[in-house]
Amino acid sequence: MHSRSITSLHSVARGKWKFGSLAAVSSKSSGLRHTYSTSTSTSKSDQENKDQQRHKHFIYENRSQPNARQAEKQTPPATASTLPQPRPLDGITVIALEQVIAGPYCTRQLAEMGARVVKIERPGKGDFARSYDTRAAGLSSHFAWTNRSKQSLALDIKKAGDLALLKKLITKADVFLQNLAPGAADRLGLGYEELKKTNERLIVCDISGYGADGPYRNKKAYDLLIQAEAGMLSITGTEETPSKVGASIADIAAGMYAYSNIMAALLVRAKTGKGCRIDVSMLECMVEWMGYPLYYAYDGASPPSRAGASHASIYPYGPFQARDATVMLGLQNEREWASFCSKVLQKPELTSDPRFAGSNERSENRTELKAIIEDVFACMTAEEVVRRLDEAAIGNAKVNDMQAVWDHPQLAERKRWTEIRTEKGKMRVSIPPAIPSNVEPIIGPVPRVGAHNEKIMRELEEGSFGKKHYQNPRI
Repeated sequence: MHSRSITSLHSVARGKWKFGSLAAVSSKSSGLRHTYSTSTSTSKSDQENKDQQRHKHFIYENRSQPNARQAEKQTPPATASTLPQPRPLDGITVIALEQVIAGPYCTRQLAEMGARVVKIERPGKGDFARSYDTRAAGLSSHFAWTNRSKQSLALDIKKAGDLALLKKLITKADVFLQNLAPGAADRLGLGYEELKKTNERLIVCDISGYGADGPYRNKKAYDLLIQAEAGMLSITGTEETPSKVGASIADIAAGMYAYSNIMAALLVRAKTGKGCRIDVSMLECMVEWMGYPLYYAYDGASPPSRAGASHASIYPYGPFQARDATVMLGLQNEREWASFCSKVLQKPELTSDPRFAGSNERSENRTELKAIIEDVFACMTAEEVVRRLDEAAIGNAKVNDMQAVWDHPQLAERKRWTEIRTEKGKMRVSIPPAIPSNVEPIIGPVPRVGAHNEKIMRELEEGSFGKKHYQNPRI
């Protein structure tokens, strides 16, 4: 960051910001800017409306034109018919000292439900995940997935001035989330007990591998390591080779529990006026997801065996080879078994075969049953097998690769894709699932490092940053 802009950041932290020092920053501002609706009227009532709209209803625009600031001032006043529908988290400010997956995945959900998420990044390189690869249209696949719709503020929190600025921002925020190394936030004075002294409404969410206490509290934790500790590897893979789940499920689990509990904490705050602390342990989140195998092995019983893509205790349930491709199918009850035998295999006599008389018997004799099934399927294409399965109302699926998912006809029909902008150009992204019918999510760009330094500094100078939640009676 330019030396003059760093000096200006420190001035803000001391309450001595001078607007003229923005010049050094503005000369480097990005084409992607986070802007707000404004009005040209100077009357008191219009000014109040403008202040509310600047912070409650924000959109992303491409502000690459030379006279962007002038064009912003000429925006006509918003009217009731042109305002967007309210979102669940309109007016909520989140400061995120986050990295890699768990924290960023949580805050992306918050951002797309209307929260203003300010992501704190190291000047220059930013989040570690930015450099993992360049597979997503020139960006890191991990970073592009978890960091759209946010604002990026570049701060070096190892420097006293930048750390003071971060603390100033937190005093004006609703939520502070961090997933730094164990103990790092407390050493910086960013623990809940310290922060609530200056912001009693603040909700602090700490994400770590093992939680804030206990013998493992200081251990480093990555997705693979948590999968291993939670027992996931012991039940995943083949009999010979334990395997991790291909997606970062421990990170995703922690991120989603953080998201849902932040939402719950906001509801409680609406009743009490007080914030709280949320202690998210990746291990505990993953163990919650391990409920079935844990109870299967209850009281010392043998655990589920590793069965590849098949089910450990239900059969047939898994992959079967047709003449040209693999088909996944699954049966759940005796009615489906009878239908499968008569309509798919066209061998109704199997329903009376004692080897396959019930779920336990079919699972115990899966080798013989698999041979019978694949002997029938060998004469059929995968499409022919799927057609028979559908006619028999038997659950089935294709084993899609990533391109097939991008091209999936169901996702296309339901319009589950959209485009966003990044510093590298346009990118196709998925729309968040399970959105309420009266809510339009915010799906914004993936920001460059420090893309919003100027904007945030300007709001601090104006005194407008973070005040809007006090104006919102619903939160």
